[in-house]
Parts: sequence; C-alpha cells; structure tokens
Amino acid sequence: MEIKNPEHVIVQITPEELLGNVVAMKKNGLRLSQICCAYSNEKLELSYSFADDNTYDYINLRLVIDKDTEVCSITELYPYAFLYENEMKELFGVNIMMLNVDYNSKLYRLHDETPFIK
Repeated sequence: MEIKNPEHVIVQITPEELLGNVVAMKKNGLRLSQICCAYSNEKLELSYSFADDNTYDYINLRLVIDKDTEVCSITELYPYAFLYENEMKELFGVNIMMLNVDYNSKLYRLHDETPFIK
C-alpha cells in the first residue's frame, strides 16, 4: 500500500484574482470540494477549496475582505457552488455578484439577518 502525503496549499488572493484562479483550477481538473466563510476582526475570510483526486493535493484560495466588498460568483465554472454562495450571502452577508441561482436570503429559515456576523 502506497502512503501519500498530499500537499495542502493556501494561496492568498484578492477578489479581482478569484475568477482567474478558479479558471486555472478547473483547467487543471481540480474538484471544488467546499467554500466556507468566517468572520473575524470586522473582516470576512472566504476559503475556496479544490481537491486533486489523483494526488489528493488540496489547494485553498483565500480572500480576506471587508463586509461591503463584492465577489464574483463561480457558478459558471462550478454550477454546484450556488449552494455555498447562497449560504455565505445569507449567513455572513457576502456580496456575491452574478449568482446564477439566488435564493434571495431564503435558503434557511432564519430569525435574524446575517446571524454569523453579529
């Protein structure tokens, strides 16, 4: 049995660099495995994680943005990203532009608007 030690890479990018980097991930055959958001020190931290199913390498594109910064949707490249993006929009208030399937803050039944940044 071969033991693999996959690489785990974190790449800091700006919102303007997001689409170009996501295109590169898609061209390299990487699978979008998750997108997450965290709120800390009045900033939003977005992590887009891509997996190589052959080498098990993992690449994270990381953006640290202000609450009013706009971020382009990646659903044109990874259609299933709409669920992650709706979640970030609804729970954290992330401004996602050009979201193909927008639940307009109705993905969850929430009492409070953007509850994870309070």
